[in-house]
Amino acid sequence: METPRPPEYDVVVMKDVMVPMRDGVRLAADVYRPARNGEPVPEKFPALLERTPYDKSDPERSKMNGEYYASRGYAVVLQDVRGRYKSEGEFYFLKNEGPDGYDTVEWIARQPWCNGSVGTMGTSYMAWTQSSLAALNPPHLKAMFVNQGGSNAHTSSVRHMGAFEMRFLCWALGFQGPKSKEALEDPVIGKALGQVNMRDWLTRTPLKRGCSPLRFIPNYEKWAFDIITHGDYDEFWKGVGFNIEEHYAQHADVPSYYSGGWYDSYTRSTLDNFVGLSRIKKQPIKLIMGPWTHGWKTLGLSYAGDVDFGPEAAIDYPALRLKWFDHWLKGIPTDLMEEPPVKIFVMGGGDGRKNGQGRMNHGGHWRYEQEWPLARTQYTAYYLRAGGGLSLQRPAAEEPPDSYLYDPRDPVPTIGGNMSSLAGLMPRPEGAREIPVEQREIDIIGIAGAFHQKEHPQFFGCKPPYLPLASRQDVLVYVTPPLERDLEVTGPITVKLWASSSARDTDFTAKLIDVHPPHEDYPEGYAMNLTDTILRARYRNSREKGELLKPGQIYPFTLILYPTSNVFKAGHRIRLDISSSNYPRFDLNPNTGDPLWSNGKTVVAENTLYHDAAHPSHIVLPIIPT
Repeated sequence: METPRPPEYDVVVMKDVMVPMRDGVRLAADVYRPARNGEPVPEKFPALLERTPYDKSDPERSKMNGEYYASRGYAVVLQDVRGRYKSEGEFYFLKNEGPDGYDTVEWIARQPWCNGSVGTMGTSYMAWTQSSLAALNPPHLKAMFVNQGGSNAHTSSVRHMGAFEMRFLCWALGFQGPKSKEALEDPVIGKALGQVNMRDWLTRTPLKRGCSPLRFIPNYEKWAFDIITHGDYDEFWKGVGFNIEEHYAQHADVPSYYSGGWYDSYTRSTLDNFVGLSRIKKQPIKLIMGPWTHGWKTLGLSYAGDVDFGPEAAIDYPALRLKWFDHWLKGIPTDLMEEPPVKIFVMGGGDGRKNGQGRMNHGGHWRYEQEWPLARTQYTAYYLRAGGGLSLQRPAAEEPPDSYLYDPRDPVPTIGGNMSSLAGLMPRPEGAREIPVEQREIDIIGIAGAFHQKEHPQFFGCKPPYLPLASRQDVLVYVTPPLERDLEVTGPITVKLWASSSARDTDFTAKLIDVHPPHEDYPEGYAMNLTDTILRARYRNSREKGELLKPGQIYPFTLILYPTSNVFKAGHRIRLDISSSNYPRFDLNPNTGDPLWSNGKTVVAENTLYHDAAHPSHIVLPIIPT
């Protein structure tokens, strides 16, 4: 782990400083300044900015972001975004973060305690806010550290190859709606939203406008239904707030560090930003990808879900970030720029036994690379074959297809994977005393990370007798024989399917799995999920406009999975699961072809997958030669 530079200063805080935006709205900020004996140090310092919808004054944020960096010689500005907590204006998810962030950076640079250099930092929504302002290229932005943030909200974050990621409904209704300004200022609204049981509402989708608790906060209902129902990729998705990728050309050319996790909800976005900006910018851009789930605390953990990757998987995130800003904003010599630009954690290599914490020991190691994807990658097709095989041998003749029935009323449950915010506030038990919203526990509905792909009561939607997902009739399983030697898969992954449906629209899902052989700790083996995806069939040709299917006609479908890095050990097997649902990670396709979330009608679809000489369905794996 990194060893942080020790503190040099005391810290004083100016609370609720109102920063004017170009339209007259004022946003509240807390300013942390280096101090001695209770008084601010008079010299000017480089500044760090984090803009958040999660309360700038949260004690943990105050300590880990404000005090940590101010005590080491930075002026730190923590700001509530528009319409949240102490800031004025109306909140609309992501929409205003570009111009508001630009105005804040330039305001900071004009303050007497700032030397004119501003760096940005933050995770998740706070990564979006800094990338959004950077897309407008404020003159005084000098460095960025972007942890687990978006690139294009339509591609693989808010929407995902046509489907909707349900975590954002949870964010609006069950997780942040109860913490909205409206709920905090009106006790009646607060009480109504405080009674939301997100698990119950996930059984009532598609929600109807005006008929859910979102009706109590109309501006939240508006943006929530906007992103849920707006499937076509058009101007709605191309503005700076929702989209960084469309604005790479004018994006600030400043030293930038991108960090992400193989089980993060922004895995693909993090890599897209690194690749897209590295190609056209002159300033150094670095990347680190670990075996982590979403959040900044997870970077200090050695595990994701039920799987452990060994103690070296954990890093000291605040110290690494400090080292980056010290190098670029303070000119303190570090060894950061002597390292190659890419640092990845290659999962795998462990003994597969259960460790002292009850997690499967999958192991792994760090490795430096010069680029992403790796130049030495050998992209290799593994073909789906009759009888559930996955083979390097392309089908040479006719093979019977595989069919299954997808019923939206009985979806395949989500068991781990790349998720975040699939949560709500823990509902208050009947008759229990009222608990302030800031003290309410979070009910984690979708558990991110790696898990044995077997149903269990801890996962939403699982039911007795809790059998393996592979036993479901609506999950097609294709698997290799046991591998004769270790095989490393590192990079982007694509599945090409030829399929038909009895419905006018449906979904196809794909999941890559590392199958560990049985032993004493796991007598039935361990099917460990690595990465997955979904494709809404109406968007098979173009995401700009949907095209419904002709029932029974065979179409090609290309599914893009999140990138990963894993060593399949000798004796393990590579498995690909194909289905049509993964709920509640993704919304359910009702198979009707009707406009998205327009009504509650569903039909059962018979979906057929072809793997013959004319329709060689396959997965392309990025093999790294040893």
